[in-house]
Amino acid sequence: MIDMDRAIAATVKTGKVMLGANNAVKNAKSGRGKLIIVASNCPRNIVNDVTYYAKLSSVPVVIYKGSSIDLGMACGKPFMVSALTVREPGDSDILKAIREMSEATEEETETATVEEIDE
Repeated sequence: MIDMDRAIAATVKTGKVMLGANNAVKNAKSGRGKLIIVASNCPRNIVNDVTYYAKLSSVPVVIYKGSSIDLGMACGKPFMVSALTVREPGDSDILKAIREMSEATEEETETATVEEIDE
């Protein structure tokens, strides 16, 4: 999570981001965001809306492992942030880090499935 925190901080400082759940839903609907990060304690109805519309517009969604307070601290803000939309990553490599995380997760899933079949 520390690497994710650094990537988020760099994105907020050098890129273009929009904070808030309402902005995340709007950007998911329009497909303007390149990545949406949602705090783990974000209300379920908002998470469902964001993931549904993001899937339709092919925008990746990441569930941040910390709470909205932790996400706010990672953004360098003195308030809670329930969702963050990355419009432009700036100098950070957050999109690359997210791709690597998703590829690693897919490999783990494929390995688990093969092991279950072998048994």
